[in-house]
Amino acid sequence: MSDRAPSTSLDASFERYLQDKGKGRGGDGGNYRRNAARELKRFAAWAAGDRGDDWTGIVPDDGDRDPTFADLDERVFREYARHLAGDRELKQNTVQTYYRYISAWCGWCVNEGYLEAHYAQRASAMAPLPDDDGRKPGDQQAWTSEQRHALTRHVDERARDVIERYTTLPEETDPLERQQARYEALQAARDRALVFVLAYTAVRVGEVLRDPNDPRRRGVRWEEISLDEGSMDVYRKKQQWDAASLPDPVIAPLRSYRKLMDPPSDRWPVFPTFDQPTLATILQDELADRGEHPEAIDERRSEYARDLLLALDADVRPPSITTDGARSMLQRLSEAAPVDIPHPKHDYLAPHGGRRGMGEVLVRAFGYTVAARYLDNSEEMVRERYSHIEAGELGDVATEALEEIDSL
Repeated sequence: MSDRAPSTSLDASFERYLQDKGKGRGGDGGNYRRNAARELKRFAAWAAGDRGDDWTGIVPDDGDRDPTFADLDERVFREYARHLAGDRELKQNTVQTYYRYISAWCGWCVNEGYLEAHYAQRASAMAPLPDDDGRKPGDQQAWTSEQRHALTRHVDERARDVIERYTTLPEETDPLERQQARYEALQAARDRALVFVLAYTAVRVGEVLRDPNDPRRRGVRWEEISLDEGSMDVYRKKQQWDAASLPDPVIAPLRSYRKLMDPPSDRWPVFPTFDQPTLATILQDELADRGEHPEAIDERRSEYARDLLLALDADVRPPSITTDGARSMLQRLSEAAPVDIPHPKHDYLAPHGGRRGMGEVLVRAFGYTVAARYLDNSEEMVRERYSHIEAGELGDVATEALEEIDSL
């Protein structure tokens, strides 16, 4: 361990650690980095005594300074584990998850010479942590066939109605009214296409939409989709590009949507944001870069009912909708659709539920090997996540065996 490490403040190590664990250029992206940064910040505040109660932190009472690595030992991590488990009233698996972030940083500090030992992993430090709450993969939300059909039927009927309304407008319709009708048709078509993709392809939502925390995940573009071949190139969780299948139910909504949008180039995102402030800023900046004056830009924008339509005509490429935006969209659609969602955690059909729902279908229909290929996971992981299916099937076998024995 280096001579300077004991007197080094804890937060002096955070940025370097987060860069090592982050994704993208400079290690400044990724969900893990964001979550780890949040927990490290909480740990540092707790260590400094900024907890709002009688806790004074880990610095000795006669020390007027920030916590340093010299203050850390297994007793500190034991106390933090107790804090997570009791003071914040977190769920058992959440306590485990939050502690793992701090433990991972502690291990990194050992490798980097800040600490002599991995105190966070010692048995006495981890003793206050609660046992796992026993939550099984099958307890997580997975869209049922009834939920999938109800949601897709709702967005399909809605898109058909709005598109028909737009395409049958009388010729004398006011131009701005026609533009507004086109905008509403585009939004309904986009929502339908995205719901069908999430419902039937089993892709992860971060593989097709923009993740603000990972610059490499900028959302799928039209150039990465082949409707004729039924495939889509996506940036997988394993950090590489791969082809995902587009089953038949997805093709028609995507084809209809593309025809209606008529993107000016294949580099346009398939699922652009419709957020007005975002589009306004992008338009103003891009058109100004092209040499247009602010007054001229404002005049052009006034000729359109929505900035998205000007962006299409001027080929000002907007960003993709974000993963959080998709969740908000699904919340809105779940409320509007006649779908029953009896789930303790989600009151809407969350994006990951579409993937898990397809996993259920594939495992039951074709087994774990085929499901693993489609889900882009190892067979071992799929067996673990869908173990409840095998358990149910074994239960049926046992029941059948008992019935056969009893009949003798």
